[in-house]
Amino acid sequence: MGGTVEGIKKTHVRYFILAMLFIVTTFNYVDRATLSMAAPAMSKDLGFDAATMGWALSAFGWAYTALQIPGGWVLDKFGARLVYGLGLFLWSAFTFMQGFVGWVSFAFIALFALRFLMGIAEAPAFPANARITATWFPTNERGFASAIFNSAQYFALAAFSPLMGWTLYAFGWPSIFFWTGIVGMVIAVYWFKVIRDPKNHPAVNQAELDYIQAGGGLADIGDKKTQIKWSYVQALISNRLMIGVYLGQFCLNTITWFFLTWFPSYLVTAKGMSILKVGLVASIPAIAGFAGGVLGGYWSDWLLRRGKTLTVARKTPIILGLVFSSSIILANYVTSEVLVIAVMSLAFFSKGVGALGWAVVGDTSPKEMVGLSGGIFNFIGNLASIVTPIAIGYILNVTGSFNGALVYVGVMGFLGAMSYLIIVGEIKRVDLHIDNDSPNA
Repeated sequence: MGGTVEGIKKTHVRYFILAMLFIVTTFNYVDRATLSMAAPAMSKDLGFDAATMGWALSAFGWAYTALQIPGGWVLDKFGARLVYGLGLFLWSAFTFMQGFVGWVSFAFIALFALRFLMGIAEAPAFPANARITATWFPTNERGFASAIFNSAQYFALAAFSPLMGWTLYAFGWPSIFFWTGIVGMVIAVYWFKVIRDPKNHPAVNQAELDYIQAGGGLADIGDKKTQIKWSYVQALISNRLMIGVYLGQFCLNTITWFFLTWFPSYLVTAKGMSILKVGLVASIPAIAGFAGGVLGGYWSDWLLRRGKTLTVARKTPIILGLVFSSSIILANYVTSEVLVIAVMSLAFFSKGVGALGWAVVGDTSPKEMVGLSGGIFNFIGNLASIVTPIAIGYILNVTGSFNGALVYVGVMGFLGAMSYLIIVGEIKRVDLHIDNDSPNA
């Protein structure tokens, strides 16, 4: 981690870049979670039943998922700094505007449209995280770096759920959308000021550049433009390793989207908690998820430093984490609030440990197509953002209970582990042998 190149101590600008990714990803998830926190109050004020709210909660996912491959394509063509920064500003603006939906007679249409537009703007975010991390970090630091930006989703819920709950209680649900949108737009302005690729960043010295590249970091691609062909997509989605990684992410994201959409409503309707209490209680599993995410990344890189293969170092935390995330089903068999939150915390902690898919994307994607591969990965993974809220909404309408919903979420965790265990083989960088100059590549 330390060291010099020709007597010059290397800089550590990559950690500042990682801090920026963490902050931006935190608000990425805060903005996603605003509707789930506001949902009980909005449903009452606007007259939405469970199925209607399920569709509203899924609106983000329709656009976000559909735009993953184009979003990754745009990243590889125009670079992460421009695409990510513009997206951050726009999704924050759309979040702000959701505070006004109660003022119009077509509230559901307005809400669905704004969440849909949010999904479009956020589509390149995680592929950009993967591209920036692969650019700035060597392989033996990438697991931890990926875990840090990925754990921002848990930090967002842990740190901001109580604040959003209090804001809703004190000022009403529109205020949640207003303040999160404003903060995001301010961060977007700062992003453009400080983000550069490694070779063009004024604070990076040659020693750090050499360290990144010698360790397998892709500092040489930076914001290099890449011509992308449809045949590249076909090659990625027909590769067995990538198929297993993509399917595993769908299963893992099912757990994420339960917590991002229906978890507050679960605590209100199934456990009878007040919205103020929900704001506090919902942060506990999120804190556990954050701890699990950081631990999973550190554990993976520690295994690498101990001489384990990349396959062992990545798959061990992922498989064990996903298996234990299935423990969410146990919540159906306990009644006390303390035990329910304990089960949810164990499930979210385990899911955090296993959330190393983005590190695997950085490890395995063809280096010219990290953005595109990340887009496909997030496209398949975030089909769960559509399926999960709608499926749970209909389960609730049919059964009147969250029991079936928790079984559905738990089974997905186990299936994700099986995808990595059975389908994903050796983890290594995929070489598709594609000629950029060939029109038929």
